Amino acid sequence: MEHAIVREKRMKKWRRDWKIRLIEETNSNWNDLALEFGFDALC
Repeated sequence: MEHAIVREKRMKKWRRDWKIRLIEETNSNWNDLALEFGFDALC
C-alpha cells in the first residue's frame, strides 16, 4: 500500500500527455480496472 501511495504522489507531478501515454501503453481500451479488483465501476 505504501508503495502505491508513493507512486501516486510522484505521478501527480507528471505532465498529462505523459500520463495518457502510460495508460494507453498498458490499457489501450481504457478498461475500468476497478471491476477486475471487485469494486463497482466509477462511471
